[in-house]
Amino acid sequence: MPLQNRVTPTGDIIATAHRGLFTGNRGIIHDPATKTLLKRRWSSPAWITCLCEFRGWRRPVMERRSWTELFFLDEATAFAAGHRPCFFCRRDDANRFRSCWEKGNGVADIRAREMDNILHRERLEGGRKRLHPLPMPVAQLPDGAMVLRGEETFLIVQGRALQWSVAGYREAEGTIGDVMLLTPPSTLRALGAGYRPILHPTAS
Repeated sequence: MPLQNRVTPTGDIIATAHRGLFTGNRGIIHDPATKTLLKRRWSSPAWITCLCEFRGWRRPVMERRSWTELFFLDEATAFAAGHRPCFFCRRDDANRFRSCWEKGNGVADIRAREMDNILHRERLEGGRKRLHPLPMPVAQLPDGAMVLRGEETFLIVQGRALQWSVAGYREAEGTIGDVMLLTPPSTLRALGAGYRPILHPTAS
């Protein structure tokens, strides 16, 4: 049985046999004795996205009373859920993200903790995923933005909408109509300022 450790663009954590390109965490949210999630879905506002392989280190998943290993299809999925790049294992990406964040949001010398606090307000509302109105037409959203229509999630790439699934993306059928923004607005502005997220191969 697959563990419940795969994060969707809406921030839900599900069980699936499909693997993703990134791991990450939101603090300790599991019981190592049973390898199951606790009722809470975060224990820290620092929601990060990490490399699956780093310096040859190996971690048995959910076996320690340490951070809970979560997995993401790709970086756009992690962004939509409200995560950011890790400054330890992904320092170059994290610094690029911070630079684009500063440019897009009109700030300077922002610290990771300050970004986390802003993201925590943008990703959650009453303990649930916060949705945002679109700041521009769908076709004008930057690459890597994700939107929600009903129960369906879509990635925007070069003005095209691709439907998300645990296995990857496929071309959306027709126009996607009335949608809400999943990607936190501050992250969206970082994408608009030039940050290029790593996308699953099916996005191309």
